[in-house]
Amino acid sequence: MQAPRQNTRDGVIVGLIAFVSVALFYGGFDFLASRGTLYTVNLLGGALFGGMRDPAVLQLPVPVHVAGILEYSALHLAASLLIGVTVVGFVGYAERTPRHARLVTMLIAAGFVVTIALVGWLSIPLRSMLPWWSIVLANTLAVIVSAAYLSHARPGVAGRLLHPTDHASADQTPHIAT
Repeated sequence: MQAPRQNTRDGVIVGLIAFVSVALFYGGFDFLASRGTLYTVNLLGGALFGGMRDPAVLQLPVPVHVAGILEYSALHLAASLLIGVTVVGFVGYAERTPRHARLVTMLIAAGFVVTIALVGWLSIPLRSMLPWWSIVLANTLAVIVSAAYLSHARPGVAGRLLHPTDHASADQTPHIAT
């Protein structure tokens, strides 16, 4: 059985991995679009904390607002950590109670969709600068990299979540990460 501290530790790591993955994605996205590597986070910080409502009025180069970048980054980090700890808590629960593993897997998938929808809805005024496909791609990257870590930290976890009946009889004791 996964100890609660192990779940919290893995959840924090998953949240950090997701945060960094999204940040690197948008840094690369902005670089390739010749906007500067902090453009998107500067835009989001300005929208959330600086009162900016219409990015169409922006002229390049956009002035960098360090406070907005830091505030947005702190919010994004907090949300990523909360999601990471919650998801890994669900995974730990599914490992302890295999009969609920499919339900947990569906809840995690639904959470992914809700996260994308919420970010998309909140960023509607910025859609011209923050397209839907980038939101989907950035979050998908975060999930893939985070899942790779979790699969390494907890060998066989994907099988236990996706095919719990195959593992319930063969492995009565849930995996303990070393």
